Amino acid sequence: MKTKLATFVMAAALVAGFVGCMAPANNTERGAVNGALVGGILGGVIGHNKGRKTAEGAAIGALGGALLGGAVGNAQDKKSGNK
Repeated sequence: MKTKLATFVMAAALVAGFVGCMAPANNTERGAVNGALVGGILGGVIGHNKGRKTAEGAAIGALGGALLGGAVGNAQDKKSGNK
């Protein structure tokens, strides 16, 4: 069951990444999507290696990555004058 959930979470992250990159967006949105994608993958791998909690690691990593990526993208938008 956990493997199926982890597979679903990873597939959802990939689909969200592809859909998010297809639509024109500002740096904040692109940063949040890309951060969630990378954070979800890294969190899933780390969670799996640290105790078989792949889904929890992926969720935590995706949330952290989205927040960090959105913040970096927002700073880029402010610097370039795009809001």
